[in-house]
Amino acid sequence: MTDSLNSHPGEPHDLNFAERLNWLRAGVLGANDGIVSVAATVVGVAGVTNHTAPIITAGMAAVIGGAISMALGEYVSVSSQRDSQRALVEKERQELREDPEAELTELAGIYQAKGLSKHTAMQVATELTEHDALAAHLSAELNIDEEEVVNPWHAAYASAVAFIVGAILPMLAILLPPEEIRIPVTFVAVLAALALTGTLSAYIGGSSKHVAALRLVIGGALALAATFIIGSLLGSSGII
Repeated sequence: MTDSLNSHPGEPHDLNFAERLNWLRAGVLGANDGIVSVAATVVGVAGVTNHTAPIITAGMAAVIGGAISMALGEYVSVSSQRDSQRALVEKERQELREDPEAELTELAGIYQAKGLSKHTAMQVATELTEHDALAAHLSAELNIDEEEVVNPWHAAYASAVAFIVGAILPMLAILLPPEEIRIPVTFVAVLAALALTGTLSAYIGGSSKHVAALRLVIGGALALAATFIIGSLLGSSGII
């Protein structure tokens, strides 16, 4: 088995490969949220005033509030997923304890439905049950591993960090250039970053890079334009 796995070293045979891809994809999405939401905030405020202090205040509020919101949302979501996984594991453990013969038959039926002969399916189910009955059922029935139940704290931390990393770019882009070009520079920097993250996200998911990048760039451009126009209108009307 080891030799067969090593015969194609370029292929992702690691059992945690899909999970790592999901984390990486979530990180890219979190960074995108940080880029777009913070950029929209600072550009909107810059449309009202050229003073740096209000822009910094609004930007920092967007960074802190957005990071906390992302972390809380991810924590709640992943906690629910973890609780569901634990409940399923306990249910499977109880079923194995109460009726192991029925569970063995069920496991053999799963492998038979996947294309094995009845005899081979029963043999595979028997050997896997003897090795680790719970792991065999969790893998075949639920596609989960008892040792890999998701951690909500890890998810919350990763989401918050990704958001903050993404938010750094628009903050620097709006604050570092001279006042007369800070908004165009922010537009260019943000759209370039979105094109890059869209391409990376598509690469991870194996989809079209051009479509993903264009989708993010258009969405980001619309968000920036909308907040800048609203800020400019509010500033010129004297409401703010």
